[in-house]
Amino acid sequence: MYRFEHKEMLYWLLTLVVVLILFLYAQIRAKNKRKELGNEDLVLQHIPYYFAFFKWIKFILYSLSLALLIIGMANFQTFSGSHEVKVKGSDIIVCLDISNSMLAQDLSPNRLERAKMALQKMIDNLQGDKISIIVFAGDAYVLLPLTVDYNVAKIFVQSINTDMISVQGTNVSSALQKALEAFENGTNASNNKALILITDGEDHDGNAIELAQQFKEKNIPIHCIGIGSEQGAPIPVYQQGRMIGYKKDKEGNTVITKLNKEFLQELSSQTNGLVVIATNSDFGLNTLLKEIKKLNKSETDTLLFKDYESQYQWFLGLSLFLLIIDFLITETKPKWLIHFSKWMKIE
Repeated sequence: MYRFEHKEMLYWLLTLVVVLILFLYAQIRAKNKRKELGNEDLVLQHIPYYFAFFKWIKFILYSLSLALLIIGMANFQTFSGSHEVKVKGSDIIVCLDISNSMLAQDLSPNRLERAKMALQKMIDNLQGDKISIIVFAGDAYVLLPLTVDYNVAKIFVQSINTDMISVQGTNVSSALQKALEAFENGTNASNNKALILITDGEDHDGNAIELAQQFKEKNIPIHCIGIGSEQGAPIPVYQQGRMIGYKKDKEGNTVITKLNKEFLQELSSQTNGLVVIATNSDFGLNTLLKEIKKLNKSETDTLLFKDYESQYQWFLGLSLFLLIIDFLITETKPKWLIHFSKWMKIE
């Protein structure tokens, strides 16, 4: 088993085609110049030191040396074994509100996109922690189960939009119930779990506070990020990806969505969690991550790493050796070969 550590360097092997073209062009040009002087065979008889064979030998040596140099720079490696690394971390579940009110633009570019950008950055800062994502509006479902595959997590975050759930509203209790079930599928260690709720808290149902008691009993803090402003903002309405206006109520008035800070504070206080109000300059996830790092760490996964040994030195050494031979070989026929040819009556 083998691999190249820097595969992108192998593209430089295409330069060998350019070198070949330039060499052939030089050979054709030299041949044409000899023809301009007269009969080519007669011209060559007056150039006793000309020896085309050595030119080809030097070209082959130079090309091989260049190819080996590129392979060495790509760092050819051979498999030498494998080892396991046990990863320790916490279980983190993010419940993200994707109701239409999250399209309000009191955060730039809007509440939902600002939350997705912050989640991407948070995932980049995780180290061994499992993360799960639950999206909710009038209903909730687990978008991503607990995992340590952060690349997959970022892809799922990028795909989130308000069309994922057709039932509108802000059913926080549904999201909390899904989170409780997801935590049951995680590690059994105590004090290593946390929930992050990202919502404007508007139009919530009354069961969320009661469910918070179950989180308290399981020693799972609920940290809330309030997204939006208390002054509120209108809710854009989109059709085929283009904004056509703002949401209206039955009387024709523009609906204003406001942050329900009091609800978030009451919910978090049940579990000794934190409440952070998101702004364009600071979404608040860094503050919560500092708190989450205080949790106990348990074994979340075992990673198998393959070990490879670099073999670049052999390729670089052989490349240098061929380059030295190329340097020592002249393009003209050596005197001993001329005398030998005359003696053998080859010429």
